Amino acid sequence: MSSRSAFWRALLALAVVALSLWITLTTPPRLGLDLRGGTRIVLQTEDGPTARADAAATDRAVEVLRKRVDGLGVAEPSLARSGERRIVVELPGLRDPREAAEVIGRTAQLTFRAVKGEAQQPAGPEGSAGSAGSAAPEGSGGPEGSDGSDASPTSNGTARVLADPDAPGRFLDLAAPDLTGDGVKSAEAVLDSTSGRGWTVDLAFRDGAAATWARLTGAAACAAPGDPARRVAIVLDDRIVSAPAMQTGVPCGAGIGGGSAQITGGFSAQDARDLAALVQGGALPVPVTTIEQSTVGPTLGAEAIRASAWAAVIGLACTGLFVMVVYRLLGVLATAALLLYGLISYAAVVALGATLTLPGLAGFVLAIGIAVDANVLVFERAREEYAALGRAATGRDLRRPLTTAFGKVWSAVADSHVTTLLAAGLLFVFATGPVKGFGVTLAIGVVTSLLTAMVITRILADLALRLPVVRRRPAVTGMAGLGRLRTRLTRRVPRLMVHRRRWLLSCAGLLMVALAGIGVRGVEFGVEFTGGRVVQYTAERPVDADAARTVIAKAGFPDAVVQTTGDSDVSVRVRESGDGEQREIREALTRVAGPVEVERDDLIGPSLGGELRTHALLALGLAVAAQLLYLTVRFRWTYATAAVAAMTQDVLLVIGLFAWLGKPVDSVFLAALLTVVGYSVNDSVVVLDRLRELRRRGGGVPLADLADRAVAQTLPRTVNTGMGALFVLVALALLGGDSLTDFSVALLAGVVLGMASTVFTAMPLAVALEHRNPAPAAPGAAGGRSGSGGRQRAGGAGVDRDRSGAVV
Repeated sequence: MSSRSAFWRALLALAVVALSLWITLTTPPRLGLDLRGGTRIVLQTEDGPTARADAAATDRAVEVLRKRVDGLGVAEPSLARSGERRIVVELPGLRDPREAAEVIGRTAQLTFRAVKGEAQQPAGPEGSAGSAGSAAPEGSGGPEGSDGSDASPTSNGTARVLADPDAPGRFLDLAAPDLTGDGVKSAEAVLDSTSGRGWTVDLAFRDGAAATWARLTGAAACAAPGDPARRVAIVLDDRIVSAPAMQTGVPCGAGIGGGSAQITGGFSAQDARDLAALVQGGALPVPVTTIEQSTVGPTLGAEAIRASAWAAVIGLACTGLFVMVVYRLLGVLATAALLLYGLISYAAVVALGATLTLPGLAGFVLAIGIAVDANVLVFERAREEYAALGRAATGRDLRRPLTTAFGKVWSAVADSHVTTLLAAGLLFVFATGPVKGFGVTLAIGVVTSLLTAMVITRILADLALRLPVVRRRPAVTGMAGLGRLRTRLTRRVPRLMVHRRRWLLSCAGLLMVALAGIGVRGVEFGVEFTGGRVVQYTAERPVDADAARTVIAKAGFPDAVVQTTGDSDVSVRVRESGDGEQREIREALTRVAGPVEVERDDLIGPSLGGELRTHALLALGLAVAAQLLYLTVRFRWTYATAAVAAMTQDVLLVIGLFAWLGKPVDSVFLAALLTVVGYSVNDSVVVLDRLRELRRRGGGVPLADLADRAVAQTLPRTVNTGMGALFVLVALALLGGDSLTDFSVALLAGVVLGMASTVFTAMPLAVALEHRNPAPAAPGAAGGRSGSGGRQRAGGAGVDRDRSGAVV
C-alpha cells in the first residue's frame, strides 16, 4: 500500500483505539437485569370501556406507571413502550415481582363518593367485581380474604353498592363520584402516632378539587350522627378503602377546608406507601395485563459475569496461542489485533448505550472466535502468494504477498461478514428481551472484526515486515511455508467429489436421524414459547429430584416439571400460575431441601408464548430466504442453493440433537441457531468463492477437480478458524454455568457440523447442480484457455500456478 494510504489507515486506527480506551475507562457499562439482578415486567394495554389501547394511550400509561415506580423507591428504573401496546418495565434490585405487579398494574381509579345509606347485598353475577376487589392491597380495610364478590356495579353504571370496610357483611349505597384521583395534588404515607391510627395516606387537593371536597364533606356533615349518609367513601378500584364519618365539629354546608384529607384503613407501612404511589401516579387511561415477568437474583448475575469473563480470557488466550504457533509473527500481530478488537467492541457497546445482557456477553465472547476468521483468510492467502512468487521475488519486499492477499480475500471476507450481519439483524428485529442484546453485540463484533482484521492487522504487519531483521529471516513471518496440512493437501489433492453421491446420501441419512428425533421425541419448547412459569431455586442442602417432584405433586402440582442442576439447584416448571401457587411450591421444597432462595423467576403468558414461537419460526424462515437472496446476487443460483441447503441441514441437525437429548428450545437457543446459520454460510461462502475464482482461470479443468482443489486450499483456513471458535465455545460450555451450557452446546455442534457440511454437502451439491445446469460460457473462454488455461508446476512446493503466477 502507498505511504499516503498507510498514513491515513494508521491515523484512523490510532484514533479509534484512543477513543475506545477513553470510553472504556470513563463510561460504565449498562448491565441488563439478568446480570445485575432485578425484575422485568412486560405489560400489555387493553381496550377500556371508553378508551382504545393505541400508541397514544400506551404512552400516557407509561407516564402514569413511571410515577408509580418512582413511588416504589427503585434505583434507576427503566420504562419504555415496545410496539403499540406493550410496556417494558425494568426494576433493578427488586426481587419481589408480586409487590411490583400489584402496584404498577392496578388501574387505580380513585374516587370520592357521598354515601346515600346502607344497602342489601347487590344482585348480579358473583365475582363481577372480583378483579377490582382482588387487586386491593392487603390491609386496605376490606374483609380479609375477600375475592371481590361482595362488590358489583349497579345498573346505572355510575352509582355503586360496595362492601362496608368497617362492618363485614354490610354494604353501602354510594352516589356517583363527586371527585376523582385527578384532583389529588399529592399523596404521602404518614405514621400517625398521636391518634393511634398507625399508617395513613395524607392527601392534598388541587385548588378546584379542594372546593369540591369542602362541598362533599359539608353535605355529609348535615346528616344526623349515626346516619350512614354522614360518611364519605374513598373508593379505589371499586373497593372502599376508607369511609370516614364527619366529626361533630364539621359545620353543615361548610365542610372540611384546607384542601386535605386522610385515608385510614389499618395499613402496614408498605401498604401505605404502595397506596400513596398509586394515588400520586393517577389512574391508568386503559387497563393493563402482565404478559411476561422475569426476576433474577443478583448472585446469579454476578456469577454469570464472572464465568463469561473467565471464558473470554481463557478462550482468547487459547485462540491467540494457537494462532501464534501456526502463523508465527503474523500470529503475534493477529493476537494483538484481537486484543484491540475486544477493546473496540466493548467500547462500542458502551458508547451506543446498548444493554449488556447474558446472551449479549455470550455474543461478545463468540465474536472473538469469528474475528479470527478474517485474519486466517489473509494469512493463508499470503502463504499462497509467497509460494507463487518465490523467495527471490519477495525477499526484498515481504509486504508484496501480504498486500496481494489483502486484496484478494476482500470478496470472501465481505460476503462472510454480511451473512453474519443478516443473522444478527434478524435477531434484533424478531427477538425480545436479552436475546436482542445478543444480536446487537454480535453485529458490533462483526463490524469491529472488519476494522481490526483489514485495517489494524494490516498496519501492524506492514510495520513489522519493514524491519531489516524480519526481511533477513522470512521464516519468522509465518508466510515462508504453506504449513504441513496445506503442503500435504497440495501434493495430493483429495478426490472427494468423485464420491459426491456417497457424501450426499450419508448426509441425507444423518438428516433423517435428526428428523426422526424431532418426530419421535418431539421438540421440547421452553416456557418462552409455550407460556407458563419456571422458577429456579437454590437450597441450603443437596436436593433429590425425585423427592422434590413427590412433594410438589402432593402440594397440588402433579404436572410440574422438576429438574435439578448441581447439588443444590432445582428448577420447577408449571403452567402459568400466580404468586400464591408459587409460595405453596416453595414451602413444599423447603420440607425436603431446607430454606430455598429464588434465583430466577420467569413467567410468560400463553398468548405471548405463541407469539414468540411464531416469531422464532418467522426469523428462521427469513434467515434462510435472506441468505439465499444475498448469495444468489453474489454467486450463481446453483452455488447459493448449495450453501443454503448445507446451512438448512446444519440447523435441522442441531434441532434434532436437542430433541434426542431432551434439551429445551428457548430464545437463547434461537440466538445460537441463527448464529449457526451465519457461521455455516460463512464457511460455505469461503470455499465457493475459491471455486468461483479457480473456474475463472481454470481452463479446461473439470469442475469436480476444481472443487477438490478449492476444498484442499481452504481446508486449513476452515480448520484454523474452527479451532479459534471451538476454544471460546468450550470455555463457555465449561465455565459459563447453566445459563450458557445449552447455548454453547448448540454452537459447538453448529461449528463442527458447519465445517463438515461445507465439504460433504455444499460442494458436492454445487458440483451436481452445475453439471445439471451448466453456466453459459464466458466470451472468449472457448478454446481460449489463452491467458489462464496453461499451467506449470511450481518447483518444490507442489503448487499449481497459472501464467500470471497466481496459485491454482
